[in-house]
Amino acid sequence: MTKPAARAYSLSQARPARAGRSVAVASGKGGVGKTWFAITLAHAMAMSGQRVLLFDADLGLANVDIQLGLMPALDLGSVVSGAATLSDAIAGYAPGGFDVVAGRSGSGSLAALDSAALEGLLSALDSAAAQYDVVLLDLGAGVDRAVRRMASWADTLLVVATEEPTSLTDAYATVKLHAADRPGGDARLVVNLCSTPSAGERTAATLTRACHVFLGRTPPLLGTIRRDTHVQDAIRRQSLLLTRHPNCPASLDVEQIAARIAGAGPAG
Repeated sequence: MTKPAARAYSLSQARPARAGRSVAVASGKGGVGKTWFAITLAHAMAMSGQRVLLFDADLGLANVDIQLGLMPALDLGSVVSGAATLSDAIAGYAPGGFDVVAGRSGSGSLAALDSAALEGLLSALDSAAAQYDVVLLDLGAGVDRAVRRMASWADTLLVVATEEPTSLTDAYATVKLHAADRPGGDARLVVNLCSTPSAGERTAATLTRACHVFLGRTPPLLGTIRRDTHVQDAIRRQSLLLTRHPNCPASLDVEQIAARIAGAGPAG
């Protein structure tokens, strides 16, 4: 990918019009099931007939390919280095019916990209979006500048949290920065690993109240995902949950979230 001339970038700069919708999945911290959720959401969307590209937007701790059992010849690192174009790095994942751009583990982080390289990558994603109904970005954990820029680029940001207090604190920070970077942007909450749906709703209500009071923003709860031992079984076997355990609680919850995204459409 040819890098444009170096320049500073703004986190809130305008996004070009795209034919497909873009959804970024963020968490603020690791260990909340963000990547598993992104994969399962991509599968649920593909099963509903949508053309989906799953983009592993993490050069440092990427693991979409590991969870799927892939060994890609080209990945995001190849694109960033200029050895391949983004189109070259797109690979079909037949078991799920969606396409994947794998990340790169152990080679630094997107935070190390200069602004021109990052903007060039997003420009390539703009072009790729025309071929898909949904481009789904699995963002790296944390709130570094590159993660924030990619979150603000997306039409919709899904912030994944759990019932743990540290997760809520990090989710709040993610929403706060997104509100600053993208005033009026479409941010929604997903609570994973819930003991019960009602417990997940209470967790979301706590986070929503804090956002309303301190940010003047009330991100809606998109859905809750119940804690389910079938998830770990699928991950260990590098299998898709919706295929291996299609009727388990977590599968049904993610399918409901996918349907809500399709029905709601982008806000703002």
